[in-house]
Amino acid sequence: MDGDVYEGANLGKDDAVLKTSGLEKAFGGLVATDDVSFEVERGTITGMIGPNGAGKSTLFNLVSGFYENDAGRVMVNGEDVTDLEPYERARKGLVRTFQTPRRLEGMSVREAMLVGPGPQAGESIFSLFFSADEVTREERANIKQARELLERFEIAHLIDQPSTELSGGQLKLVELARAFTTNPDILLLDEPVAGVNPTLANDIKRFIRELNEEGQTFLIIEHDMPFIMDLADPIIVLDQGKVLMEGTPEEVQTDERVIEAYLGGAGP
Repeated sequence: MDGDVYEGANLGKDDAVLKTSGLEKAFGGLVATDDVSFEVERGTITGMIGPNGAGKSTLFNLVSGFYENDAGRVMVNGEDVTDLEPYERARKGLVRTFQTPRRLEGMSVREAMLVGPGPQAGESIFSLFFSADEVTREERANIKQARELLERFEIAHLIDQPSTELSGGQLKLVELARAFTTNPDILLLDEPVAGVNPTLANDIKRFIRELNEEGQTFLIIEHDMPFIMDLADPIIVLDQGKVLMEGTPEEVQTDERVIEAYLGGAGP
């Protein structure tokens, strides 16, 4: 595709919780992310789409800190987090899920949920001996929060189940619930309905909408076009490692450059 057609994202938003500036990443001679700048406005459900090989997963890994970038910056709430580790970015308010959630061996759902919260008093040997009451209060609060989140996502009945016995869809819901134990400012969802049945996909859409109505900001990669077009606004389109455009679902679906990127590439 002609380089002149890459319009880029809409920048200069009033209240961007996440900003990237000139992000670049190459693997050997292959440029996976090419000078990517975009912003996610607080309170939105922002979608990110693109044909296979467009660079979506690489970009998510750069933003969340799982890949080290070759150039560019990542900002969360106006703070530069480019040099921070993934767990440090999570503490700054940027949390992500994965397309294929990890099964936590040897843990029940309750125990898996308790992995999520940030630094806890009980993690310190000193606190166990000298602040036992504080440790107990914190653990009770975390268990209460875990149960409430599982109830919200309608999976509280699984709380004592070994996480290894969950279906893929159930595991996605547990991962989504666990993400909220950190009270994220922005949650990055990597293909939240990949491999799940239509009923569960509708449930996930409903949960995302409800949380967004309460103020939660999302950035979502998704291959399921009907799902993302019905849920997200705005939508950022990637192609060949660059931002092709950003627009409403209607603008994206009727844009000739987007149609050409999908039809001319490997397909959605």
